Amino acid sequence: MTRLELRNMRKNFGALEVLAGISLHVEEGEFVSILGPSGAGKSTLFQLLTGAIRGEGEMRFDGAPLDGARFAFMPQRDALMPWRRVIDNATLGLEVQGMKRRAARERVAPLFAEFGLAGFERAWPAEQSGGMRQRAALLRTVVQQRDMLLLDEPFGALDALTRAAMQRWLETMWRNHRWTALLITHDVREAVLLSDRIYVLSARPARVVREVAVPLPRPRTESAALAREAAAIEAGILDILLGAAEPISRQSDGENR
Repeated sequence: MTRLELRNMRKNFGALEVLAGISLHVEEGEFVSILGPSGAGKSTLFQLLTGAIRGEGEMRFDGAPLDGARFAFMPQRDALMPWRRVIDNATLGLEVQGMKRRAARERVAPLFAEFGLAGFERAWPAEQSGGMRQRAALLRTVVQQRDMLLLDEPFGALDALTRAAMQRWLETMWRNHRWTALLITHDVREAVLLSDRIYVLSARPARVVREVAVPLPRPRTESAALAREAAAIEAGILDILLGAAEPISRQSDGENR
């Protein structure tokens, strides 16, 4: 079932054209990535989805006009509040929705072990590693029980080793829960590791130049055979990003499904 559908989304900031007719869809329980160069307008697209800004085009969720409250959003930085303990950072989204802190803690506490945070409930964010802070941020995001996750380059600020570990951890967590998720990234390897499908964007003004299926089996292990398949997909995407492909559709409605 199609959860999210965008048709011919456009956005200008004055004379600057940022999005030039983006169309995409995300199915129930699917992990989809939007991949493109820095400055292509990926974060602008998320701002449109969450209602932070307005643009032109059509956005639908479950077939109805989009309501930004459908999404739980994880930003590029963990955005943990330094004066709140880890458990109270994890409950913040629930409290904003009106839940009392005691009830929010009762909902969140059983998940700490699954998120690799057991024993750190009362710790301060400054006492956590980068990876632990990102796990706490993801817990804060998913516990809100929205219809879909929006992940805005959540591991971009981490060092290479921690980022690789967090990518594998997220792939495992996604397999366990089958969240409907949309990730934006400029990391080709990250997109291939995590995704069922990838939308590749051009440089600004952003257009979809290719929709790439990732038919790799899950779990996405470190086997040599899987690594070869992943490397071939990555190489093809790099060719696209370097300008080896034209936009897959120039129809007037921007459709590229």
